[in-house]
Amino acid sequence: MTSQVSPAEQAEPADQQGERGLAGERGAPDGGKEVRRLDRVIIRFAGDSGDGMQLTGDRFTSETASFGNDLSTLPNFPAEIRAPAGTLPGVSSFQLHFADHDILTPGDAPDVLVAMNPAALKANLGDVPRGAEIIVNTDEFTKRPMAKVGYERSPLEDGSLDAYQVHPVPLTTLTIEALKEFGLSRKEAERSKNMFALGLLSWMYHRPTENTETFLRQKFAKKPQIAEANVAAFRAGWNFGETTEDFAVSYEVAPAATAFPAGTYRNISGNLALSYGLIAASQQADLPLFLGSYPITPASDILHELSKHKNFGVRTFQAEDEIAGIGAALGAAFGGALAVTTTSGPGVALKSETIGLAVSLELPLLVIDIQRGGPSTGLPTKTEQADLLQAMYGRNGEAPVPIVAPRTPADCFDATLDAARIALTYRTPVFVLSDGYLANGSEPWRVPEVDGLPDLRVQFATGPNHTAEDGTEVFWPYKRDPQTLARPWAVPGTPGLEHRIGGIEKQDGSGNISYDPANHDHMVRIRQAKVDGIEVEELAVDDPTGDARTLVLGWGSTYGPITAAVRRVRRAGDRIAQAHLRHLNPFPANLGAVLARYDKVVVPEMNLGQLATLIRAKYLVDARSFTQVRGLPFKAEQLATALKEAIDD
Repeated sequence: MTSQVSPAEQAEPADQQGERGLAGERGAPDGGKEVRRLDRVIIRFAGDSGDGMQLTGDRFTSETASFGNDLSTLPNFPAEIRAPAGTLPGVSSFQLHFADHDILTPGDAPDVLVAMNPAALKANLGDVPRGAEIIVNTDEFTKRPMAKVGYERSPLEDGSLDAYQVHPVPLTTLTIEALKEFGLSRKEAERSKNMFALGLLSWMYHRPTENTETFLRQKFAKKPQIAEANVAAFRAGWNFGETTEDFAVSYEVAPAATAFPAGTYRNISGNLALSYGLIAASQQADLPLFLGSYPITPASDILHELSKHKNFGVRTFQAEDEIAGIGAALGAAFGGALAVTTTSGPGVALKSETIGLAVSLELPLLVIDIQRGGPSTGLPTKTEQADLLQAMYGRNGEAPVPIVAPRTPADCFDATLDAARIALTYRTPVFVLSDGYLANGSEPWRVPEVDGLPDLRVQFATGPNHTAEDGTEVFWPYKRDPQTLARPWAVPGTPGLEHRIGGIEKQDGSGNISYDPANHDHMVRIRQAKVDGIEVEELAVDDPTGDARTLVLGWGSTYGPITAAVRRVRRAGDRIAQAHLRHLNPFPANLGAVLARYDKVVVPEMNLGQLATLIRAKYLVDARSFTQVRGLPFKAEQLATALKEAIDD
C-alpha cells in the first residue's frame, strides 16, 4: 500500500494556531485504503465562473453541515455574469473550513486545492502551503489555456509543483465517459465535471451523499435527463476515488458535538439569516413587513428570499431605482408597516436624501447596507467595511442614525432583531452594516425558540394626546415619550389623528411647519439626544488574566479573524484583551471606561481606519489602525503578527 503524507502531518499552518491544529491519526484500512482522522480541513474549489464552483462548494458545505461539523465558508467570484473564460480575472473559487471543534474563519490557506484549469491553478497557487494536496483537471492543461495565463510549459511537467502532493485527474474525460449512456453532447456532458469533482472530494472526506442526489433531482426536475446525468457524474467521482490507486488515503473529520450547545442547527448564510431576522421581527412586532428595494450585489439575495414568504405577511417591491425603493419603504413606514430597504454602498448614496427625510419624520425604517469594495462600482463581489462614515454622516444637515453591525453570518439574525427593536422603540431609521463576507459566507446556526425572541409590539396612537389653549383635545404628532423621546406613530386614516408630514422643519409638539431658529436648534438637539439615549448592551471584554495592557477592538465581520488571531497570540504566551462592537451609534455607555483601562488599543478594519477615527475623536485615545482594502477578509496569521508587534512595541 502506497503511503501519502497528508497536510495534517505537516507543521501546523500559522493561520490555524489558536484554533487547534490538525491531528493526523491513522485508522484501519477501509477496502484496501488507509483512513486518517483529522480534526479540521480547508478545501478550495477553483475554476472558471461557468464551472459551477459556487454550487460545488455549497453542496459540499451542506453535506458537511448535515454531518455535524463546525464550518466557515468564503465564496469568491468575479463581478461579471459571464467572466472571460480561462483568464485569471475569470476565476471563481469557494473555500470551506470544517472541523470537529469550534472554528472562526474560512482559514488562511487551503489544505486541498481543486483546480479545474490552468487559470485556477495560477490564481490560487500562491495561497497553497508546501505539502498540500492539489487535484488538477489535466484535460484543461493544453497549449491554448496555458498560454492565456502565461504558462510557457505545463506546470504539471516542469517541476514547479514538486513541493505539493499533486493528483492529476482527467476530470473532463472521465465525466464524458461516465455519461455516455445519456446521449448528451460533449458540451452538455462537460458541464457535469464539477459534480464528478464533488463526488471525488465527498469520498475523500467521507461526506454524506443522499442529500446531494436529492438536491440535483429537485434542481433539474424539469430536465430529468440532466438531473440523472449529474447524479451519475457525482457517483462516478465517488467511485473513482474508491478504486483508483492515485488516492490511497481518505480522511475522516468527526462531528463537532462538543462545540455546539443542544438544539436544532442548520447551515445558514448571512443574507439568509438577515432575511429570517426581518421576518421574525415582523412577527414579533405583529406588523406586516414591507421591503422596497432595487437589485444590487451583494444585497439582492435578501429581496429574492423575502419574496418567497408572502404567507408571513411579507410584501416585496422591486423598484425602478434605489430612490424609489426607499421612498416606497418610507411610505410603508408611514402607513404602519415594519419597513425595510436593502442596498450596498452606491445605493446608500442615492438613498441619502430619503434617509434624512426619515430622520425628520421620525419613522421606523431599516436600511440594510451589505457593504462591498468601492468607490463607485468598485469591487461589487468583494467585501469591505468602508461605509461606516457614510452611514454615520452621509446626509445633509444634522441627521443622526443608529448603526448596528453583525459579526458573523449567523449573528445577522440577532443583529437584525436588535435593529428592529431600536427602530420601533425610538421611531428612527436604523442602519444595519453587513458586508459581502458575511452575506455570502455561512456557518452553523442554532434555530432559536420562538418563546425566546423579544417582544417588539408597538402601541399606535389611538386618540388626542394634547389639550389646546381653548380646552379642546387635539393630536400632536411630535409630542414625545419622556423616556425614549419617540413621537407617536399614527396610522393614516385613524379618525382625529390627521397630521402633516414633510421635509420642512417641524414645530416641536404640534408638528406645524416652523422657521423659528430656536425651534430648529431644539429639534436638531432633541433628535440627537434621542439617538444618544438609545439603550444598548454594555461592551463585553474578553481579558482572561485581567492584566493585559493591549486591547484589540473590532466591529462587524472582522470578529472571526480577530478572535482566531487573539487565540494564537495567547497560545504564544502573550496577554491581550479583545472587545467587539455591535453598536456603532450610539457606542456602548462603558466604551470610554474600557478604552481607558489599556495602554494600547489596536483597531483592525477593512477600510483605511474609519472606526479608529471615530474612537480618536470621541475618546481622545491613540487608537492604532491596522487596515486592508483588498476585497478579502483578514487572515488570522497577519492579524496575529500585527497584534504581537503592538504588544512588543
